[in-house]
Amino acid sequence: MKLLRRITMLTTAAAVICAVLSGCADKDQKAHSVDEEKTNSSFEFSSTDAAAADTPDVLTEADGEVQSVKAQFDMTIDGQSVGSFVITTHPEYAPITCQNFQKLVESGFYDGLTFHRVVDDFMAQGGDPEGTGSGGTSPKIKGEFAANGVENALSHQRGVVSMARRGDDMDSASCQFFICYGDESFLDGNYAAFGEVTEGMEVVDKFLEVEREMGGDGALSAPTKPIVITKASIIE
Repeated sequence: MKLLRRITMLTTAAAVICAVLSGCADKDQKAHSVDEEKTNSSFEFSSTDAAAADTPDVLTEADGEVQSVKAQFDMTIDGQSVGSFVITTHPEYAPITCQNFQKLVESGFYDGLTFHRVVDDFMAQGGDPEGTGSGGTSPKIKGEFAANGVENALSHQRGVVSMARRGDDMDSASCQFFICYGDESFLDGNYAAFGEVTEGMEVVDKFLEVEREMGGDGALSAPTKPIVITKASIIE
C-alpha cells in the first residue's frame, strides 16, 4: 500500500510539474489560459507596454552581494487569521532568485495575493497576481538549477521553498513560489530552490485542511476558500 501511495503521488506530481509549476507571464500582459498552456508548449506573451522594451527579458545576475533575509508571511483562510510563517532565503544557492524575492516582498507585491494551489503530499503554490497560475512579473529570472547550468545543492525537502516556472522555459520564473510538504527531491536540478520555512510550517500545513476542487492540473488542488497573504514583510 505504501508503494502504491508513492506511485500515485509521483504520477500526480508529474502532471503538476507540467501545469502547476508553470511560470509567470508579465503582470501587465494577458496570459494564455491553463488549457492553452497545456496544449501549446511554445506559446508567447504579447506586450502592450512600450516601456517593456527598456526592461531586460531575463535577469542573469544579482545586483551586488546578496544577504540572507527572513520574510514573514501573515496568513488568513476564509478571512480568519491562521498565524504566520517565516521564509529564510539562501543566496549561497540562488542569489538572483533570493534578491528578486526580497525586492518583491519589500515592495508589498505579495500583500493580498493567495496560495491558489495546494496538493496533498506535494506542495503549496502561491504568489500569482492573477491567482490562476498564469500571472507574474517582469523581468523573469534565470533558472538557478543544474539543468540550466547552475549548481544548486539545496534539495527539495519538507519546508523548502522553490520557484515555479513554465515547463518549457528554464528562465521563466518571476514571482510564483511553492513550499514542499515532504521529500520532493525528484525536483532537484530542475527547479530553483532558494529558501526554507524556518518558522510556522504548521501554518502552511493548515492549507491542507481547506477543501479543494479540481484544478487546472487535473488534481484536487484548487482551494474552495481563499488562502490569503495579508502581509509579507522582511523582518531581518
